This record gives sequence, structure tokens and C-alpha cells, in this order.
Amino acid sequence: MDNSEDTGEKFAQFAAHMLGPDRFAPRLHDISLAELAGLGIRGLIVDLDNTLLGFRETELAAEHLAWVQEAHDRGFAMVMVSNNFSERVRGIARQLNIECIPNALKPLPFGFLRAIRHLNLPRKQIAVVGDQLFTDVLGAKCCGGLYTILTEPIESKDFAVTMMFRFFERLMLPQRREW
Repeated sequence: MDNSEDTGEKFAQFAAHMLGPDRFAPRLHDISLAELAGLGIRGLIVDLDNTLLGFRETELAAEHLAWVQEAHDRGFAMVMVSNNFSERVRGIARQLNIECIPNALKPLPFGFLRAIRHLNLPRKQIAVVGDQLFTDVLGAKCCGGLYTILTEPIESKDFAVTMMFRFFERLMLPQRREW
């Protein structure tokens, strides 16, 4: 194998690691909290838009409310990390009785690092759940050691920039649902 082939293979492996979620789930409420606990996960960083709540919706689905309540009951520490604006994020976080980090600028690590400090757990005990490969998964992977779960978006409506990234997600992950 010549140097260019070796370099190309290494880059492909690096890209697969950085953009490959540890697991997939159709929706947040489909994630088994018992399974996460069995993996040693004790803290959760959860995205808001199109993970917990549909784009621009204000009412959480009953099954997501129940999942968050079960997470509380099982002793999981939780933080919501969102690129959305403060007022919306804080209002939803209050409903769920969890901490939040709005305006997180994902995939940059700042919001994730604040969430990790808040959870006060080793990174290997934290899972990140979100619907976007290029914000939630990539941002978590840039922080090193975080377990990542990629969900399907709740609905097709989204920010214009996100819609562009969805196109690239489908190229990277053809198993994703088509919108």
C-alpha cells in the first residue's frame, strides 16, 4: 500500500470514528435507560429541537416526559444542551426539572464541556443524545470519551442550515430515514 492509500484509509477510519454514533434510536423514548445503566452511563446530555421536542413546538410528548421522569427516578443526572435561544431552552428545562445550556454553539465543545462539568462525572459515564450527526455526535466526539446516541428527527421542519446538514447526513448514513 502506498502512502496516499494509507493516508486515505486512516482518514476514513478517523471520519468514521468522529461521525459514527455509538448507537441509533428512532426516538428518545426508545432508548433503554436500563441498558444505559448497564453500560455504566450515569449522566445524560440531551439535545432539544427535534430530539426532545419538534421544531418550534412548545408541548413535550407524553412519552418523552415519561422517559425523562424515568431517568430522574433511576438517578441519572441530566443536562439539556441546545443551540436554540435561552428563553425557549430554559422554559423546557424548567418543565423537565433539568439543567440547561442554551446557545451552545454545537459542535464546538464549549457547551458540552460546561455540561460535563455540571454532571461532575467521568466522560465514560456520560451519553449524548441528539438528532444531528454534525452537531450532537461530532461535538460529543470532539470532547472525547462520550457515548453517543443518534435519534431520528421528530419532524422534517428545521432551520435552513440544519436542512443542508441533513443532506450530508444522508450521504454519510444512508440508513437514516429520508425526509
